[in-house]
Amino acid sequence: MIKRALLFACLLPAMTIPIAIASDNRPWGTAELNEKDYQPDKVVYDVAAKDAEALNSIIGRVSHLNNEYAGDVFDAHIVVVLHGDEIPLFTHEKYEENKELMERAQSLTVAGNIEYRMCAAAAALHDVAPEDVHGFVKVVPMADAEIIELQHQGYAYMK
Repeated sequence: MIKRALLFACLLPAMTIPIAIASDNRPWGTAELNEKDYQPDKVVYDVAAKDAEALNSIIGRVSHLNNEYAGDVFDAHIVVVLHGDEIPLFTHEKYEENKELMERAQSLTVAGNIEYRMCAAAAALHDVAPEDVHGFVKVVPMADAEIIELQHQGYAYMK
């Protein structure tokens, strides 16, 4: 009799789980935010965005990371290396149609710890010359070489 009572006591919770799952869309409970403070660091973003919307999303991520680092201009440095279809968005010719996006991108550079570097080789494939690009962007010879050099300098890689 005691064995049956123990067996029933052990099986009772297992028998009630399917009932709880069937009536609740949270069989594993809910997630909890694991609060933590991140130390400012050096980061390079490897960017090849397909359009203005994708670039805006990336700029949002860069801005959010900078906010996580509390905008620390001494220990945090973020370099955004551009080498995709977003290149023409940074030209004077496309300014009016991308004014809000470019103003947002430029505003992140004001404190000095975020910068944009554009691949000259990729820009040439888009018929974009350095003089066509907004002045807050630095043009470098090659994106891949720039990213490798930054990684050698201790920058964490982000895609």
